[in-house]
Amino acid sequence: MTSHVLYLFLVFLLLSRTKSTATTDGATEPPTTQQVIIGTIGAIVDYSSRMGKEQKTAMEMAVQDFYDSTGYKMVLHLRDSYGHSARAASAGKVLSPSHFMLNAAMDLIGNRHVQAIVGTLTWQDAALVAEMDKTIKEVPIISVAAASINPSIISVRSPFVVHMGHDIGNHMRCIAAIIGSFRWRKVIAIYEDSNTYTSDSRIITLLSDSLRGVGAEIEHYSAFPPMYSLLNSNTVIEEQLKKLRSKQCKVFIVVQSSLSFTALLFEKANQMGMMRKGYIWISTDGITSLLNSVNSSVISSMQGVLGFKTYFLDTASTYNEFEVRFRRKFRSEYLEEEERNPDPSIFALRAYDATWATAKAMERLGEKSNSTTLLETILSSGFKGLSGGIHFKHGELSYAPTFRVVNVVGKSYRELGFWSPKFGFSETFIKHDSSNRTVEVLGPVYWPGGAQSVPMGWMVTAEEKPLRIGVPARSAFTQFARVSYDEKQNITHITGFAVDVFEAAVKQLPYHLPYQLVPFYGSYNDMVEEVYHKTLDAAVGDTVIMADRCRRVEFSQPYIESGLVMVVTVKSKKSQEPWMFMKPFTKEMWILTAAMSVFTGFVVWLIEQKNNHEFRGTPSRQIGTLLWFSFSTLYLGQRESLRNNLSRVVVATWLFLILIVSTTFTASLSSMMTVSRLEPSVVDIGLLKRTNAVVGCNGNSIIVTYLVFPKGSPLALDISEAILRATENGELQQLEDEMLSFSNCSSSPSDITDNSSLGPRPFSGLFFISGGVSTVALFITVARLLGKRLQIMSYIQAALTNKGIWRWASTFLARSLAKNGIQMEIL
Repeated sequence: MTSHVLYLFLVFLLLSRTKSTATTDGATEPPTTQQVIIGTIGAIVDYSSRMGKEQKTAMEMAVQDFYDSTGYKMVLHLRDSYGHSARAASAGKVLSPSHFMLNAAMDLIGNRHVQAIVGTLTWQDAALVAEMDKTIKEVPIISVAAASINPSIISVRSPFVVHMGHDIGNHMRCIAAIIGSFRWRKVIAIYEDSNTYTSDSRIITLLSDSLRGVGAEIEHYSAFPPMYSLLNSNTVIEEQLKKLRSKQCKVFIVVQSSLSFTALLFEKANQMGMMRKGYIWISTDGITSLLNSVNSSVISSMQGVLGFKTYFLDTASTYNEFEVRFRRKFRSEYLEEEERNPDPSIFALRAYDATWATAKAMERLGEKSNSTTLLETILSSGFKGLSGGIHFKHGELSYAPTFRVVNVVGKSYRELGFWSPKFGFSETFIKHDSSNRTVEVLGPVYWPGGAQSVPMGWMVTAEEKPLRIGVPARSAFTQFARVSYDEKQNITHITGFAVDVFEAAVKQLPYHLPYQLVPFYGSYNDMVEEVYHKTLDAAVGDTVIMADRCRRVEFSQPYIESGLVMVVTVKSKKSQEPWMFMKPFTKEMWILTAAMSVFTGFVVWLIEQKNNHEFRGTPSRQIGTLLWFSFSTLYLGQRESLRNNLSRVVVATWLFLILIVSTTFTASLSSMMTVSRLEPSVVDIGLLKRTNAVVGCNGNSIIVTYLVFPKGSPLALDISEAILRATENGELQQLEDEMLSFSNCSSSPSDITDNSSLGPRPFSGLFFISGGVSTVALFITVARLLGKRLQIMSYIQAALTNKGIWRWASTFLARSLAKNGIQMEIL
């Protein structure tokens, strides 16, 4: 009997601990006597949105898990914020979600006496609510909104607000990183103008600041009315998209919006042809993190969209266990979501962690809990939650977020990589490399319309007129820009090197660019102002580059070398160098001449020394004669007579060479000694200043190397790249040779007086002939001498034979053979 009683008691206790806590008004049932209540939490979410449904489910699970883990009961009072789907009539006006949030917060604090509120209130909403009801100001509010502005830049804020998220500035920096990496220069920002996001203007400012850091800017931003305020949302969105479609910029960023607005926006954009090739769409974390929950028709209309979502560890065992329970509970409570993916998003995980952190803080404080101590305890939380590490700093999560960069393709999306404020882009979350800060580390992107290459981010639409390109009609240099009028044909001709360069660059563009050359008859300053005010889309010609103009317009890539020079007179200078006589010839020429002279003298001495007594004598006398003969032939002054015809041939060719060389030497030296050398009379500007010299200048002094575009024009970058391609393929060099070759001139004093020394090359033919003749004569002489030596040897042999040496050798040989039994007849 006792055992049965004990069994019934255990069953009763188990049922009391696992009993459902949800009621029709969103509050938990009163606890039984066995349950210990340690706190009451209020929650405000949008029951009609996917985010709100996930948050509501996660909060209820957190309360139940806390009870199962600790045995302590948390009372959770849920209220509907009526978000983006509610419309109520009050004095003929539509009530905003902030109105319902205020009422919900006042009811929770005043009637339910909650100790803390967890919900989608932002810093701005909490500050607004606190201003309207002073009793709310000291109740901790844990915000689980999609994103929030850093409280440090908010003028009015509530110190009792904790944001379970990161500064939205990180989101803006991620957008800027994507824009900068793909080198887009202008974007269009789109957001849903909802009172839930009262800081829309500040968000646009943050985005603009981040884009400025990568050389881009917001060309236009479009604030769509909130969905709950529209009677005919389709018509309103279509009208707004038509205005955006007429813009040149084709990079659209959906900065902030509800999921329902996003679905309708992309549906209409797809119908209007704004999801074809050439368009770029980027979605932020608040949208991308909920892509798993949208139906297939929405995904189909978003093909090619780039986005990023907050990273969390979805492979941990704790998450996997939570996911299973979440999906089961979510499907049982929301039958209308049955066809959609029931996986929890980052917003559900943060709602769970926020509820858990609040419950743990209440448990730690117990009866000592009050608003201040509860807030301090929540801010001192430190645990590993489902969404990541829970640590707070300055009222928000302390760690820097990491975003998954995704690309909508097919029935879902694919992951391209990761981005974080510290490491930039990375292929994986684990392996970060600080050197990889471009999208080159990411996978290939599927762009709208199936484009394979990166879209340029802008295009000239059919609704727009051709670009107006101004050309100065009164150019200082007509070879660069010239405007002439043909009265007979009533045609204005616009020509010139700068015009041809612009046309060549346009041909290199990967897209069609309609334009119209417009003569401009004003001054250069006026033309630049017209470009700045966008009356002209660009200017081509010889425009001066000055500091103030660089601040107002952009200049293209230079396409010709240029600079500033002084044109001055030259003055003469007599050369008085002591070794001037050596300058007509180079060192190589002097060495070769001396060597050839000695070689020729040696050949003549070898030929003449036998039969010519002038080349005989003692060794010292013969050496002196050789050197004297070699030197005297240089100026045709040799006195020795030649008796051998071979030596005469050698000397004749050498004297002919010396005649040519000496004549050239005399002419070159005479020119150097008698003609004045020229040098500039002024070498620097300092001399002009010191002497107060009168300086004349061209009133239209220019640097003719650039095209001019409005500040921030994406065409400036495209034209600069096209100029580089035209330079690489030689097209610009050909234009320069054809149109500017007559302008080439010498600017170096050395070009005026080019007195370079002569080397052996101009006389190489003569040296070859003379050297060849001398070499042949040398071989003939040596052969003759060798022949005489052989004849002398024959005479010696004959003399030895006559003295009987041969007969003695024969007798000795015969005796030797006889000893061996061989007979030999002695001759």
